[in-house]
Amino acid sequence: MAASPSTARALNDRLALRLLQDEGPLTAAQLKTLTGLSRPTVADLVERLSGSGLVHVVGEAGAERRGPNAKLYGLVADRAHLAALDIRTRSVTVTVTDLLGTPLAEAAAPVGEDAGTGPAVDLAVSLLERTAEEAGVARLHSVAVGAPGLIDPATGELRDSTGLPAWHRRLVAVLQERLPAQVLVENETNLAAVAELREGAAVDREDFVLLWLGQGIGAAVVLGGRLRRGASGGAGEIGFLPVPGTSGLPSATGCDGGFHELACAAAVGALAADHGLDPAGALTSGHGPFLDALARRLAVGAAAVAAVLDPGCVVLGGETGHQGGPELAARVEAALAALSPLRTEVRATALGDAAVLRGALLGARDAAQDELFSRT
Repeated sequence: MAASPSTARALNDRLALRLLQDEGPLTAAQLKTLTGLSRPTVADLVERLSGSGLVHVVGEAGAERRGPNAKLYGLVADRAHLAALDIRTRSVTVTVTDLLGTPLAEAAAPVGEDAGTGPAVDLAVSLLERTAEEAGVARLHSVAVGAPGLIDPATGELRDSTGLPAWHRRLVAVLQERLPAQVLVENETNLAAVAELREGAAVDREDFVLLWLGQGIGAAVVLGGRLRRGASGGAGEIGFLPVPGTSGLPSATGCDGGFHELACAAAVGALAADHGLDPAGALTSGHGPFLDALARRLAVGAAAVAAVLDPGCVVLGGETGHQGGPELAARVEAALAALSPLRTEVRATALGDAAVLRGALLGARDAAQDELFSRT
């Protein structure tokens, strides 16, 4: 069935807006070429989007040739403002951007280990408010929060998890209560994977698994270019994976005895000390025996992932993946090849510590654009 004129206009408008987001400012002729639409249709949609306040003239193209210059159209960056938060056990980082994702202000603050729920929430909210004020933003359209823990797929809420700070869950609720904005929350490892997929180490892959290697251990699964969360939102809880070489078996309430025991930051530090290295700089020391020993540990978890999912690619993220870099990734790939018949490339994160915040920002930007673009 052919689309109605109004539906066709809406689809064409969304296509043009996405092209302006992805490609940057374009002329009407370039929009015609990229969309395949007729010249009159492009002229109509440019006029319509300009009237809606989403598109404006940002310059001219063609100064190098004879004749009149063509107008360059771009998205109105200050049509909406966004915020992204990366909340960790003992810190919070905030960035405020325009609709295009251009940073306007950023800030970070530590959260004391003994801070109560109320003070920790107040600190995080105040940091967001001050950062928005510094950016000159009076109203935020969309706010995305990256946090450790499970996200309930039915409600989109951060679930109450043993071992994680209570202020994380309370912060999301307070933001939803106080802000006249969309407030989204997603698992930090999932956000890091989205960022690596769209802008980082996995831009050329539709299937990959991100191993998050830090204070905590997790994984994010991307198949067919889409993030897969699982039935309960727990796909990738690889810290609970039973593996050889640990003290026992994990339980429903703790991952001691699981892959976490082999690969968490504390375990990596202890392994470095066993090799006579300072844990603070061991991953960048180039010490071969230590890196080989660590690679063999990480390959155990990666082999389990490969056996079940066969993603073809594993990205090492988190503190360990970032600091270990390509050298550690190459050693893990070699160790994995000895354990699994499934050919699996191993790559280091391309975004490092910024991956979670960048993924949160992409989520906030997508949410804002989906809502604004649907009004055309």
